[in-house]
Amino acid sequence: MPVYRYNAKNAAGKKVSGLINAFNRQAAIERLEEINLAIVSLKDKTDSWDLKLTTLLQPVRAKDLVIFSRQFSVMISANLALVQSLRIVSEQTENITLKMVVSEVAYEVDSGSTLSAALGKRPKIFSPFYTNVVRSGETSGRLDEVLNYLADEMEKDYDMDAKIKGAMIYPAFVFSGLIVVGVLMMVLVVPKLTEIMAESGAALPLSTRIVVGISNFLINFWWMAVIILIVAAVLLRIFLNTDRGKRALDLIKLRLPVFGNLFQLIYMVRFTRSMDTLLVGGVTVSKSLEVVSGIVGNSVYQDLIEESRRAVDEGDSMAKVFFAHEIIPRMVPQMIVVGEKTGKLDLVFKKVSEFYGREIQNILANLVALLEPSIMVIMGGAVGIMVAAVIMPMYNLAQNL
Repeated sequence: MPVYRYNAKNAAGKKVSGLINAFNRQAAIERLEEINLAIVSLKDKTDSWDLKLTTLLQPVRAKDLVIFSRQFSVMISANLALVQSLRIVSEQTENITLKMVVSEVAYEVDSGSTLSAALGKRPKIFSPFYTNVVRSGETSGRLDEVLNYLADEMEKDYDMDAKIKGAMIYPAFVFSGLIVVGVLMMVLVVPKLTEIMAESGAALPLSTRIVVGISNFLINFWWMAVIILIVAAVLLRIFLNTDRGKRALDLIKLRLPVFGNLFQLIYMVRFTRSMDTLLVGGVTVSKSLEVVSGIVGNSVYQDLIEESRRAVDEGDSMAKVFFAHEIIPRMVPQMIVVGEKTGKLDLVFKKVSEFYGREIQNILANLVALLEPSIMVIMGGAVGIMVAAVIMPMYNLAQNL
């Protein structure tokens, strides 16, 4: 759909500008007049490089979808028409990419498409999980409730991911700093220090010879080190994009010391929270398992969920598969059995997700407290190696003079 950039004046005479999606120029003019804007200029920006650059630099993030869902839910709850609600939300959305997409969705809905069908055409922005929840709301006539509940759950996921990333920023920053300082020392400091020891003709210990060798390599063959790093990164990326590579990485995540347990809990929260959202929305158990298997984020868990879906289709309990695998906490299948017997699976999944959500917060708090002394020990070890390899031989040399 064409995109137009407008400059206009509002009812108060204030200059305003922005982007608007419309089927043609006349439709754009009519849309702007509907919201009481006096058009000063209107330019077609559909194929302009600046618009393409803007959309590239502004991808739709989880936070944007949370805000969109919340605002859209409020509009529907106020008994506004679906198309009108979409257009209002589009005008209020700050993310340019999402603004354009919502405008296109509004046009398709106005042309007779269902909301879920229009969203389903854009899986990179609106996942199958999101689309299925919206479809369930359309079917049940509770679209506003479902959207509001969906926004709540997406907000919880966003908060959890933000806390995990926040906990990793400090160690990542420190380790990056250590690498930079280490390279600078190898290139600028070590050569000057080792020149003195080389001129003395004294025998150098093994640790010193290793440090000198690394230093000489970085100085004389830095281009080779850069090429090796680039080739290794490309090959690793290619491998991780294969099914075998993804599964290998997913298995490593689950078997890491300390972090393996954290990853397991994260996947469990994603699974149980998503199942709760879909079941509350009225999606069947089998369809919910099919959708969740694609968004849990780990191929090992994806296979387990797919296997449990097949068990459900055959009339068995989904807990049957989970009982047979150690990566699933014992509490999960036990609670699922209770939920199946009482007919309150959604409530069970909600309680389990809340429980493991608190567990993740506790683990993250302990990790942050543990990482600080661990980093100090690593830094002390790095300094000790440099002292043993460079400073001690120089000290011994000075003692012998």
